[in-house]
Amino acid sequence: MSTVNSSDVVSARSSHVPPIQQRTVGVSLLLAVALVIAGTTQGSATVLKVLLGLALGVTLFHARFGFTSAWRQLVAVGQGRGLQAHMLMLAVATIGFTILISHGGGLFGSEPRGYVAPITLGLLIGSFLFGLGMQLGGSCASGTLYATGSGHVGVLVTLIGFVAGSGIGVAHAGFWTGDGAGFVKLADPFSFTAELGAVGGTLVLVALFGVVAFVAQSVIQRRRPPQIEAVPAAIGVARIVRGSWPLWAGAIVLGLLNVLVLAVSGRPWGVTSAFRLWASKILDGVGVDVGAWAYWNDRPGLDAGLLTDTTTVLNLGIIVGALAASAAAGSFALVRRVPRRHIVAGLIGGALMGYGAAFAFGCNIGAYFSGIASASLHGWVWAVFALLGTAAGLKARPLFGLSVPRPDDSVC
Repeated sequence: MSTVNSSDVVSARSSHVPPIQQRTVGVSLLLAVALVIAGTTQGSATVLKVLLGLALGVTLFHARFGFTSAWRQLVAVGQGRGLQAHMLMLAVATIGFTILISHGGGLFGSEPRGYVAPITLGLLIGSFLFGLGMQLGGSCASGTLYATGSGHVGVLVTLIGFVAGSGIGVAHAGFWTGDGAGFVKLADPFSFTAELGAVGGTLVLVALFGVVAFVAQSVIQRRRPPQIEAVPAAIGVARIVRGSWPLWAGAIVLGLLNVLVLAVSGRPWGVTSAFRLWASKILDGVGVDVGAWAYWNDRPGLDAGLLTDTTTVLNLGIIVGALAASAAAGSFALVRRVPRRHIVAGLIGGALMGYGAAFAFGCNIGAYFSGIASASLHGWVWAVFALLGTAAGLKARPLFGLSVPRPDDSVC
């Protein structure tokens, strides 16, 4: 695929923007209203969580903000723009997290706490499996949600595998956590802000983000990848709802939204704990004694309604928000034909992500994004081993008929 020059980008933004899909927009608005009304039964905090989920879905879609594609582009063709956007997002969230956690008080009486975890063997294995699964399933945790909302049936298959793998992860939690035979702690939890102080730790982290962005720029200059292909979009204010947002804009908004999630719920944004809950409820519904599994020891929520779970509320909001955004942009499309090998890849990739996240302290959101923003070292370790898994996933893609990016590809 040839590179995209500046005149092509202008043309893409100013023309060929698909018409608004009014019926689908109407359906998405009805679903959004239904979610808000359902949220009122749980109180104002849940309503605000619904709105945050909707905003996350809109942002993820319009910015096409990917973790799977960003790492694939970096490893395959040396395109580091996505990774640089990650660093900007992390800088915004880290500063916001530090202020909130240091202040000690959130909204609705919540006490903001970050995700800080030890370095374990499960973290290394689980994040590697997650990176491998991303490349087979074609999306990450957040990407699976917003792509499903955008009408990608192929990614819906990945979501099914994700939930199934999460259920297996719940069943094996006793092995990988606590006193289980698979729990091998390599290092105690390390927080930059706890060890270096709020200001000192934050400055060190922001400097690290800058170093990573600089290294990514060096890779870009050395390998000279093609520009990322532009998505048709309107010009001016209309671009907010009609087409793509710049990566930097998506990075800033996602960083701020994660800070708001922390302020409202007392915990950062996560995705995969909801999948584990969904899988557990399904298994419980068919007669499996899930409550006896180690994962649910001293962990409330199995018998409670789904709307009492913050992560579930956010996930549902993301799906509906992406549906509304894609329809408003004229991009909602149900892809009905999916090759069998791609279905198999999606199921396997989703299962690997769900299983790996169960003992790697989360996914690309909970462990990588929110973990690093919480000033925890485990988030950086997660990223390194997920990148190794990404490289392995690129080697495995041809086995399922999935393409491997070429140096001249502007989309991969």
